[in-house]
Amino acid sequence: MHRLIERGLMFGNLFRVDSPPLVARYNRALQALTGKQTALAEFHIDISGFSPEIGEELGDPAYLNPRGVNRQFILLSTNQVSAPLLDATFSHSRTILRQFIMENKAALFTLTAKDAVAGELLNSVHSADTPARLFNIRRITVEADTTAGTIEASDKLGAMIDDFTARADGWYDDVLIAKMIDLAKDTGDVTRNPVRLKHMTFETPDFWTALFGGLYVFRSVDHPAVIAMGDVDALGELPVSPVIGLQARGDIATFFKLNDLVEPVAQSKSPQVADILRRKMDFMVADIASKLGGDLAQTSPRQMRQLARQHADALPEAWHTLAALVRWAEDGAPWPRITSDDAGYFYTLRARPGRHADLVNMLLSELAPLDARQLFICHKQAFYAAYATWPDAKREFVVEMLSKEYLADKVGTRDALFGAMPHVPQTPPPLSKRRGPWG
Repeated sequence: MHRLIERGLMFGNLFRVDSPPLVARYNRALQALTGKQTALAEFHIDISGFSPEIGEELGDPAYLNPRGVNRQFILLSTNQVSAPLLDATFSHSRTILRQFIMENKAALFTLTAKDAVAGELLNSVHSADTPARLFNIRRITVEADTTAGTIEASDKLGAMIDDFTARADGWYDDVLIAKMIDLAKDTGDVTRNPVRLKHMTFETPDFWTALFGGLYVFRSVDHPAVIAMGDVDALGELPVSPVIGLQARGDIATFFKLNDLVEPVAQSKSPQVADILRRKMDFMVADIASKLGGDLAQTSPRQMRQLARQHADALPEAWHTLAALVRWAEDGAPWPRITSDDAGYFYTLRARPGRHADLVNMLLSELAPLDARQLFICHKQAFYAAYATWPDAKREFVVEMLSKEYLADKVGTRDALFGAMPHVPQTPPPLSKRRGPWG
């Protein structure tokens, strides 16, 4: 994995914690959430405050996510908003954290100037010991406060002020006045400088989870279904049906079609479409060449064509499917009829614009795993797991391609692959305030 880290393809954009005040704030929050502390003087954290270095130190990579269903978080800075979420258990977690930070940016900036903000993505399920229990997760509430309880204290002081001003004999209540003065020492003047966090709740009908071998849950579509990456029989009875296994390609294709979730990558005849298809083909060539001892040191289009000719007999069926599409896009050949039985079928699709787009593209990346670029962009955990099994030559080829093409122009690459469209979060807008402050 060192090659990925060095090229900025793994642990990129993590927030660096390297000053004694920040470490002390982190430890106070960590103690409050887990009862543990770190002895490290320097480490990196993701958007949730999880640190891979601290996970290694504690021997617990899930120290902020102990049961996988109620992720805790520690915020030291609003700059964490651009960090990734490492080892996510649910696809919606980073989207929710990011929206919470953006919606409360001013308040969080003020609060984190003096203290850490700690909290939890809370739902009604505290342990997903069976697959069926996952389906009780329908909404996530973000609860947060500083380790000193600033928000809770501000709410209490505000209520006291309201009580004081509403009562004709307020000036004679020495106990109330003393309590307000005591709280104001910590909160400041909440009437002039109110600091509030929007305690946001999100509906989560559709999600991916890493639990139970990997599940894609679609409940808000016209024809609900669960797509299982692991053993379907081991899941038992689920409240959503059908449950479709990874090998049931025809059923997955039907699910996509019934809910109008996908569209062809090849929207028109153009060199740009041909380039996208060729790059998918190049990753397939690299996979075969790395296994058969081919030279992947040179990656020009001409050299990739030479490798394809050299290993023509071993190329997968999906390569030939995409080659037929390239001939249509560039040479005026007839449109090839590609059905779900074809090994290249899912390589020819992308998500249709809409609120399910990110989740569908994530699923498609697992259905078309030889396209390493799409796998990296849409499903990093699956990419890292696959990367660990590849020959070294393929690792170097993929890293080189991602460094030159994707990291150099992330927005342009995404627009080319998935269509230029405004990003639509997987989670809908938050519901109104329903819960009190964390702590």
